[in-house]
Amino acid sequence: MLHAALYGDEDQAVILTYAWDRLLIDPLPGPRRPADFTGLERLTPDVWSVPAQARPIAPAGSTLPRLAAELPATFALLDPHQGTVGLTRQLESLVGHVQPASIDLLDVGGDILAQGDEPTLKSPLADALTLAACCQLNEPARLLVAGPGLDGELPPQVMTSALGPVAHMLTAEDTATISDVLEWHPSEATGLLAATARGVRGTCEIRDAGLPVLLTDESRAVHEVDLDDALSRNRLARAIMSTTDLDEAEAYSRELCGYSEIDYERNKALWLNEQQPTNLDPAAVLTQLAQFEAEARTRGATHTTFRRITEALSLRGAQRDELRQLLISSRPQQYEAPLWRIADEVSGPS
Repeated sequence: MLHAALYGDEDQAVILTYAWDRLLIDPLPGPRRPADFTGLERLTPDVWSVPAQARPIAPAGSTLPRLAAELPATFALLDPHQGTVGLTRQLESLVGHVQPASIDLLDVGGDILAQGDEPTLKSPLADALTLAACCQLNEPARLLVAGPGLDGELPPQVMTSALGPVAHMLTAEDTATISDVLEWHPSEATGLLAATARGVRGTCEIRDAGLPVLLTDESRAVHEVDLDDALSRNRLARAIMSTTDLDEAEAYSRELCGYSEIDYERNKALWLNEQQPTNLDPAAVLTQLAQFEAEARTRGATHTTFRRITEALSLRGAQRDELRQLLISSRPQQYEAPLWRIADEVSGPS
């Protein structure tokens, strides 16, 4: 979405990204490596692309092959299992192969600017690894923070001093390139970014914990940030600069931040595995939804995500799409794509 807005549809993007999906997509904790896929294509000795025909090896899951099928970009796999040293090698290898006109490191939400001790911070490791690698790249790169605060991890006011000039204010027109993808992709932060670009305002509950996120005019902004300034703020990124495996980087995260997001995923995966499969009962779901919305209203929420509803109603991740289709067909007036608008008190089941 941002690439099309900044560079135009004719320019071909190469997107180097983790295969590190939510547990509702990939039940295995942590990021996937090339050996977890079939059908990858080697771009360089260190980097593999993920074409549309690639498939994760069960039980792993990944959204990357479908993204490759639906978006006009080359997707390449960022593999952090060799630590920052390995990521830096992958970046240098790909840059040497592609010879890009520009290199942008994009973070939605801004938690890449965290110091590491913020009480609302949930996932510092993935960002710190990428930041540390980009800062060691022998080519100029710029850091872009889109939608400050939209990931629910850092309040926008905490990062204000670090945010540079606005590179772009996303509009509803900019979201057209990913409209179809937003109908199925579970990324909450990107969904909120697109929603604010389309004019949605209010307070949205996200994630299993129901974190409240304000949707404001500023939420659709994309800021430039000095890469060195970001590194000076991010204690974890500085600590893991020379790490050579993911376990080592995780140990630093536990030491400096008090936890690792992969540990959280491991614990949650065990809990999800103990859940008993249940069929989705439409009448029961709409009754549960009414209760959830009533409680959400008391918390000041105006919107939520389908991931949040799925977990709040104790449904399995695999039932998210079925739930989404049920709610949209039952109450289409509450669907403000890709978010769900919390019903007013006077509203009831259709």
